[in-house]
Amino acid sequence: MSERGIGMKTVAAVDLGASSGRVMVGRVGRDTLQMREAHRFENRPVRIGGTLHWDVLALYQGIVDGLRAARQVDSVGVDSWAVDYGLLDADGALLGNPVHYRDARTEGVAERVWKLMPAEALYGVTGIQYVPFNTLYQLVAARGSEALGAARQALLIPDLMGYWLTGVAGTEVTNASTTQLLDAVSRTWSAEVAERVGVDVGLFPPLRQPGSRIGDLLPAVLEQTGLRGPVPVTAVASHDTASAVVAVPAVTGGRFAYISTGTWSLVGLELERPVLTEASRLANFTNEAGIDGTVRYLRNIMGLWLLQECVREWNTDLLALLAAAAEQPLLRSVIDAADPGFLAPGHMADRIREACRTAGQPVPGTPPEVTRCILDSLALAHRRAIQDAQRLADHPVDTVHVVGGGVRNALLCQLTADACGLPVVAGPAEAAALGNVLVQARALGVVGELGAVRDLLIRTQPLTRYEPTGDRAAWDAAAARLAATSS
Repeated sequence: MSERGIGMKTVAAVDLGASSGRVMVGRVGRDTLQMREAHRFENRPVRIGGTLHWDVLALYQGIVDGLRAARQVDSVGVDSWAVDYGLLDADGALLGNPVHYRDARTEGVAERVWKLMPAEALYGVTGIQYVPFNTLYQLVAARGSEALGAARQALLIPDLMGYWLTGVAGTEVTNASTTQLLDAVSRTWSAEVAERVGVDVGLFPPLRQPGSRIGDLLPAVLEQTGLRGPVPVTAVASHDTASAVVAVPAVTGGRFAYISTGTWSLVGLELERPVLTEASRLANFTNEAGIDGTVRYLRNIMGLWLLQECVREWNTDLLALLAAAAEQPLLRSVIDAADPGFLAPGHMADRIREACRTAGQPVPGTPPEVTRCILDSLALAHRRAIQDAQRLADHPVDTVHVVGGGVRNALLCQLTADACGLPVVAGPAEAAALGNVLVQARALGVVGELGAVRDLLIRTQPLTRYEPTGDRAAWDAAAARLAATSS
């Protein structure tokens, strides 16, 4: 049968990450899933007047350049990081570049919010974990500003890009769920939360679901890109983690945990309903919306940000560094990879050494020693999150799927298998972009439900399996040691 006969489609997946963006071209058919990079561009935050901003105009230009390089496509979809937003005035003009989630403006804001709505009540409605930069806290921090006062609409980053491409505003639900303003059960804006904390959720346009059609590329965009219209823009699972979870190659009915690795490690389960217990809140698990009504029940861990910052400081070759780290002793020194003290950029290796010194552990000196400390610590954090998620959700697992950039870090994958005592299936590395592609392909009728999507991934993507090895007692002892020093 010809490719045309099996409904082959070509789509452009815009995948915006914290350090770079790219436009990927995916070709999808009944037995085909291929992807190539059309264009990659930097995402460089800009600090102005003491505030850290995203350069969203440069990101948009990167998207336009990427669509031109992609050539003719059947659909376009955009995913990005969560929580950040742009404000538009009554004419639809952007009121300044969006503020970066790592900006300090939300320091101390959560405590102010909790006086209006206690943390346990907030979690009981939204199911969203505490992180200091949630959209809710950003909006409270912006209260009284000229920009918020003039705003008539707030658009999360992928929705802002979709608006500029099509002229149609909306709020995709998987990203909306990260704002801490969405009811975790009804998946609608929570009037209770908005009223109690004084946030106007009316700033956000209507909610839309993954797979819905946003609109067509505007004539000016078609002219800039050289594409022939009409070209639809499809709402994908626009939070990049939601797209990455779509691309978890799990067998239908399988009991699995996932780790979406990159700057962050997002570690959790795919559930049918949220877990809104006080024990879940205290364990800092979040209930974010997934595709087809699923819940992404997960914990945020600092992730490979720790290593990325060190490598940036050292200006060294990563592959050689990982090879040297593999020769270092197991679990000599470990840190709490979820410690918010590691959130800010700069002097990461020194902060890791100080954390080890404070905990009375051997202080890693050389870059390979620091790197091994980071990877052992991440594996322990993965283990703890998976164990806690199974207990809190009463949802046992027998396999761990690792997707995202960390798939390329074989040492981390093996250490995670060893720490968890479970097999790790690593791949695909380009999970967010693949999930983006697959939701578009499904909207175009090329593939069916989620089980069929994942079956296509299993049949077409390279996967590597890591079996647990080594001494489980050593991991148990390290976990106990870390728990004692963190308490």
